[in-house]
Amino acid sequence: MTRSLRTVFACVCWLALAPTAGPAAERPAVTFERDIQPILARYGCNAGACHGKARGQNGFALSLLGFDHQFDYAAIVQETRGRRIFPAAPDASLLLLKSSGQVPHGGGKRLPIDDPNFAKLRQWIATGTPRTPADAPKLDRITVTPPSRSLAPNATQQLAVTAHYSDGTTEDVTKLTAFQSSESGYVAVDEWGLAKSGPLPGEAAVMARFMHKFAVCHVVVPMPGTVPDEVYAGLPRKNFIDGLVWGKLQKLGVTPSESAPDATFHRRAYLDVIGRLPTPEESRAFLADTDPAKRGKLIDALLQRPEYADFWANKWADLIRPNPYRVGIKAVFNLDAWLRDSFRKNKPYDQFVRELLTARGSTFQNGAAVMFRDRREPDEIATIASQLFLGVRLDCAKCHHHPFEVWSQDDFYSFAAFFARVGHKGTGLSPPISGGEEFVYAAPKGQVKHPVTDEVMPMKPLLGKAVTVPEDRDPREALADWVTAPDNPFFAKVIVNRVWADLMGRGIVEPVDDLRATNPPSNGPLLDALAADFRKNGYDLKKLIRTICTSHAYGLSSLPNDRNAGDGRNYSRHYRQRLRAEVLLDALCDVTGMKESFAAMPSGSRAMELWTVRSQSVFLDSFGRPDPNQDPPCERTSDTTVVQALHLMNAPGVQEKITADAGRAAKLAAIQKTDAKLVEEVYLLVYGRPPTDDERAACLRWFEKPGTKRRQAVEDLMWALLNTPEFVFKD
Repeated sequence: MTRSLRTVFACVCWLALAPTAGPAAERPAVTFERDIQPILARYGCNAGACHGKARGQNGFALSLLGFDHQFDYAAIVQETRGRRIFPAAPDASLLLLKSSGQVPHGGGKRLPIDDPNFAKLRQWIATGTPRTPADAPKLDRITVTPPSRSLAPNATQQLAVTAHYSDGTTEDVTKLTAFQSSESGYVAVDEWGLAKSGPLPGEAAVMARFMHKFAVCHVVVPMPGTVPDEVYAGLPRKNFIDGLVWGKLQKLGVTPSESAPDATFHRRAYLDVIGRLPTPEESRAFLADTDPAKRGKLIDALLQRPEYADFWANKWADLIRPNPYRVGIKAVFNLDAWLRDSFRKNKPYDQFVRELLTARGSTFQNGAAVMFRDRREPDEIATIASQLFLGVRLDCAKCHHHPFEVWSQDDFYSFAAFFARVGHKGTGLSPPISGGEEFVYAAPKGQVKHPVTDEVMPMKPLLGKAVTVPEDRDPREALADWVTAPDNPFFAKVIVNRVWADLMGRGIVEPVDDLRATNPPSNGPLLDALAADFRKNGYDLKKLIRTICTSHAYGLSSLPNDRNAGDGRNYSRHYRQRLRAEVLLDALCDVTGMKESFAAMPSGSRAMELWTVRSQSVFLDSFGRPDPNQDPPCERTSDTTVVQALHLMNAPGVQEKITADAGRAAKLAAIQKTDAKLVEEVYLLVYGRPPTDDERAACLRWFEKPGTKRRQAVEDLMWALLNTPEFVFKD
């Protein structure tokens, strides 16, 4: 029989076998939405690597993970004249033949003939491919059992997933659920939901996904052995942070490291709060101070330093500073000035965000408005606003339902609708040089349409109800009201998590701007408490920094003990970080006493004062400053590379600073100090601490080596210390 005749025959048979309407007709046992879509999702048919990708596979396209039932039904049953199913002879259906590997299939054998789901798929075809009735019970949620579990090393736990429907019925859907572990090194999970712990102590969140619903099982693998409760009860508690950190460590059987030495804490606090090294005089004064409260007083003093504003504004510039060749040099300069002014005034964070979200006026006068010169379309603004201010990555929902979250295309475009009335007057963009002034304003009209249905989308915040905004009010003001509201579940959490990551070396949620149920925090109570305290203190960033920096947990040593060496996410010790590019260059200049010269900046400017990443600097580029052509928000590279090591060792600019006649090394060699005092001065300059006895003795042997000139010895010592991890990393 030819293909065309077989198709006609199939259609006739389908009509003959299709269930008829009327009181005698009963709902078929197997229907498309409730029964078939989960099978296609479970076996990866609609995954991004198969038929769920944008253009499908070999002419057969399905919606990603089965979020568009109508599209998928049409693709299977109606597309290409129904050639993929054959109700009159179900076993001859391509949908069955290919998935079971009976005929060549690019995706391989996915659904064995003896699998119960193969029989279910066959039954659906044989009964006429019925849809699920509109009034059928809807999937409400899923739960995973157990929701949490403590496992010994190399132990297993079978997870069970239950679907809950709107009529109160439940169904075991474990075999139709996809599983994924957040930390497979600690807890791995197979395709059937069998979780297995590894040999190392730690924790993981095992995600269960059934259709568009998610549930998470939290699995903890404690350290072998026991730690007396008295150990944790006796740990210092300087504020609420400490108790929450110790509580988590107790569950894991992990013990914290000792407190960091004063010199280490002193250098750490300077680099964390104001982004610069302490001077030898400041280090000596702190080390000589016997006041038990000196650490807290140090943090208070640093928060009042003028360098604070430049350092923290530089962090935010990474996230929202556009390419000056795209939006204009003056516009970017104004945005940078606005950021620095905001941090100098210690502007409350909710006000800071509100001014950005609702910015209007000239890009030559209001730096905040530059964000809307760079991001011009509602969908572009929605993406950056949700990620920066809410920690919600909506990018995926722009094209399809988010595969790991609850956000749909409706959610994305309803959120984007708040920016539909952003208007622009003046000179538009004309890269590579966009020098003109532009005015941002609220237009009286504007709308966002759904790209699939062409429906005009209502303005609706995430997890909220649609709102109506009158023509005389800027819709962005309504959005700002919701974003900064005290009951917003995202706003305070994402910023405290970002600041915590800057100070502690790792976010409670990683990545810091990806808050979702399937990426749970390592310490949920701690994140909640920090957010609540931040709200209570009027969204004051300085108070947040002080709270974190005055906790005992912040002041821990980075040296591990025998019960926390494997911990990398629960803050049982301090996690070292490589210095930011600008901080490192400024530190090099401070140590050597030689300034760096930057284009478009006054003489003597520090790297932290740069208003654009377009300023030429091989040093800054080597140490991972943002790519000016990268689309923000752009987290800078924090990795260490061979290029960085070679640059510190061999770069002519570095060597010139160390060996300059007007440099610090030459001046130290010329003053009347003993060699031992010179060694101590260089150590205080670079490390913020005096040398140990062994280090002093080794250095003095070099100074006393026959034929060694004093200046040469100082330069060699300075070069050697600058090329060590203790200088490059913040401990």
